[in-house]
Amino acid sequence: MSDLIINLDLGLQQVPKRGTDSNQKHQRFVKRRRFLESRGFLKQKQLPPPSQHHPPKGQVSHQNSSSWERTKKKWLAEDQNSFQTDGLSHQPKTFPKANNHCRFSQPGATTDSGSPLPCFPSGARKVACRSAKASGTPGNHSTHALAGMQKASLLSECDSCLPPLPQPGKPSKVVAIDCEMVGTGPGGRISDLARCSIVSYHGDVVYDKYIRPVDPITDYRTRWSGIKKHHMKNATPFKTAQKEILKLLAGKIVVGHAIHNDFKALKYFHPKSVTRDTSKIPLLNRKAGFPENESASLKRLTKQLLHKDIQVGKNGHSSVEDAKATMELYRVIEAEWERQLALNPEQE
Repeated sequence: MSDLIINLDLGLQQVPKRGTDSNQKHQRFVKRRRFLESRGFLKQKQLPPPSQHHPPKGQVSHQNSSSWERTKKKWLAEDQNSFQTDGLSHQPKTFPKANNHCRFSQPGATTDSGSPLPCFPSGARKVACRSAKASGTPGNHSTHALAGMQKASLLSECDSCLPPLPQPGKPSKVVAIDCEMVGTGPGGRISDLARCSIVSYHGDVVYDKYIRPVDPITDYRTRWSGIKKHHMKNATPFKTAQKEILKLLAGKIVVGHAIHNDFKALKYFHPKSVTRDTSKIPLLNRKAGFPENESASLKRLTKQLLHKDIQVGKNGHSSVEDAKATMELYRVIEAEWERQLALNPEQE
């Protein structure tokens, strides 16, 4: 009878452990779903039914179930705080540079509960506006405070997308100018600046000086300019006066009648967007009863609309008087004209 040989391996066999990759993926999935659910981004059919929210193994009692519910509420509160701090993109808790990324949320804006609205990055502008329009009225804060806060933020975002209502310029930023010219060169055919007057929005004289041209005067044109030889004795040199005048005009809305002639004498061009020429405003002609395409004189417009007589007598024109009349004419149609320019800038 042959011997039987039995080999026994008494060592413990290593049972291959289940990989942790799938477990980590599941945890990330649950975390992301909880994150989206807390923000109201999931549709109703995408939300798990209440029966799927099982407590961990071994916790089946009513007391343990309540503990699980408190844990879930704690997670949601943490996600909500994270959303309020990080904003829409859920980025790290760093604040953007001023006037760079935070351009579409109103400073100091708050929700109904008093908490500050999150700052939306510049890239979220169009998406936020479309989302707000699709969502309709804001949600119920008592049933879903987080979704309500988000909708309020988006509505505030869309409000900031709308252009502001056009408003007249500030009085301190509006001036009227008028210049008187004399003739230089052969036959006095070249017009050079000899007097400049600037008045404020309310008609106060801001600047009024006689100015000595660079070239010798050959025709004083006293009948129209009111300039005489003795006015040039203490007149300001052109270069000096030019610097003074341009400093006053910088950053302001400048009103004038046939103002291109004044700028030409100053050897200067003011930005078109802040230039108002009362000789080219159809609304003024319409109010005065003149054809809209007619370039009516300052004297006629002043007589018809302001019931005043200017440029009378034998002493010639007064640049102060003309500048004041020009400003008064502008103020007659200021609100309506500025509104038209805001809606149709090509009319400037």
